[in-house]
Amino acid sequence: METGPSKGLHDVSLMSHDRRLSGRPRLCSDCGLCDSFLRPRMAETCLFVHNRMAEQELRLHGRRRQDGDEMHFGIFREQAILRMKAPVAGAQWTGMVTTLAARLLERGEVEGVILTGTMPGTRFQPRPLLARTPAEVRACAGNKPSLSPLLGVLDEARAAGLRRLAVVGTGCQVQMLRQAESLGGGETPGPPLTSLLGLERLDLIGIPCSDNVTYPDQQFFLRTISRSPETVVHYEFMQDFSLWLHHEDGHRERVNYIDFPMDRLQGIFPSACLSCFDYPNALADITIGYLGAPLGWQWVLARTARGAELLDLLRPDLEARPPGAAGDRTRGMPRFIQMLARRPARPPKPVRALIAFLQRRRGPQGLEFARAIIEMKLLRNYRYVRDKFPALEARIVPYHVYEAIRPYAADYAAVFGEPLAAPRQEG
Repeated sequence: METGPSKGLHDVSLMSHDRRLSGRPRLCSDCGLCDSFLRPRMAETCLFVHNRMAEQELRLHGRRRQDGDEMHFGIFREQAILRMKAPVAGAQWTGMVTTLAARLLERGEVEGVILTGTMPGTRFQPRPLLARTPAEVRACAGNKPSLSPLLGVLDEARAAGLRRLAVVGTGCQVQMLRQAESLGGGETPGPPLTSLLGLERLDLIGIPCSDNVTYPDQQFFLRTISRSPETVVHYEFMQDFSLWLHHEDGHRERVNYIDFPMDRLQGIFPSACLSCFDYPNALADITIGYLGAPLGWQWVLARTARGAELLDLLRPDLEARPPGAAGDRTRGMPRFIQMLARRPARPPKPVRALIAFLQRRRGPQGLEFARAIIEMKLLRNYRYVRDKFPALEARIVPYHVYEAIRPYAADYAAVFGEPLAAPRQEG
């Protein structure tokens, strides 16, 4: 019997009914921090209690974001379009994240890597684990597009006495670690997270993340979208405005974004993910994704000095091409803002086919596509917070959101009858 998503379209809820989440903030992405020894510091570390992006950027980089792409992508030292010369079998893309994590272990630069594997007997159900060998890292290749309590594994790393650790995590997981890293160990200022864990090094490898879901809702999504959900090996939302689903027999199924039955799917998205503003994982040492790259390539942002070193570890195995951009993302934003206020009826199939064709031929590409998608996520989530959690806006919407979407202030005000601006701080 077909079931629907775990929450209704307009419900405000935790992303899961799991009793384990009892007592946490209503906005919770189940990052795993509350499963670790750091749970008593949750109020100081959780980005859904207080987003401290600006503070952490100052700590890491000595400055805030500059105008331009940093408002969308976060602070970076190098932005590159790359891919492995010899792609890794089973990887989501060409295997840069897998290769980097395994290489850190091979070279002895870290003693363990916290990352997400897959539950035995399933293809996508996430299993947080501590990899101690390159083979264990490689066994985790491929995306697990479901919420994963990754940071709960910190206790295992601590108990094992590891001194050099890498973490492959999403934006919320990385933000929690960065905030905990800057806190002392007691009521008075004390050692940072690296000392609390007994570490000499903590490397943060960031993966972009947007609209994650629980595992049951991920399965519901596949059953709704795919003609053969049980044979899907991996899937990704691609730069050609369509979802690519790869199947066991090697064939690829493609579903245009415009063809998604959003009336059935919108309820799958957790409230926390709809209140997050860090798709590009801006506090990682290095972010490795695909959004700003042509099909078949990866989009890489080396952010810190350590991130540049991590990228250098991979360079001998990489080929590169110059970053590029095409199209004009701003043309479609007024219409998108109108859709945030009232989603139009689904067009007939021939009209949807024409829209998909025009999106691929005339829509934004390359870095312009990345800017467009990020702006749409920022606008949508900003509106969601204002609708569902208006009292939290000043604490959970970071400063760069208002700067990135400022060009659409007039369109926003015309549709919603209120200014697109940060609320006044009390006191």
